[in-house]
Amino acid sequence: MLAIRMRRTGAKKDAHYRIVVTERAAGRDGRFLEILGHYHPRRQPMEVTFDFDRMDVWIGKGAQMSDTVRSLYKMATGGTVPQEESAPAPVSEPTVAAAEEIEAAAEAEVAEDDVEADAGSESAPEEGAAESAEEPADGDAADGEEE
Repeated sequence: MLAIRMRRTGAKKDAHYRIVVTERAAGRDGRFLEILGHYHPRRQPMEVTFDFDRMDVWIGKGAQMSDTVRSLYKMATGGTVPQEESAPAPVSEPTVAAAEEIEAAAEAEVAEDDVEADAGSESAPEEGAAESAEEPADGDAADGEEE
């Protein structure tokens, strides 16, 4: 995947940036495909230059701008940014059908829990019966002690 982002150049405490097209996996100062502009934040006023035609070409090929480059691009163009082709779709609220499916699944889980609870309560008397069968044996021993 291609990215349009900044690559740091310049001296210590005097950073300049190149706006470049690169593979997303490449490092900040790694290999790049093309220089699309420059950014000099320490100059007064700050300087930003873009090759708008080449930016449009790379965006058309699926390159995505970093957040910083996007904000600089908006400043340079007066607030307009070209639509990126492979931008992720915004997350929307669940549809009514999806909400109904979620509710149905929750009700099914509650019903299964009730069935399991009922099965557990039926097994409890059986355990109690086993305990009561043991009690007379204990009771016999207790009766034997009383005599």
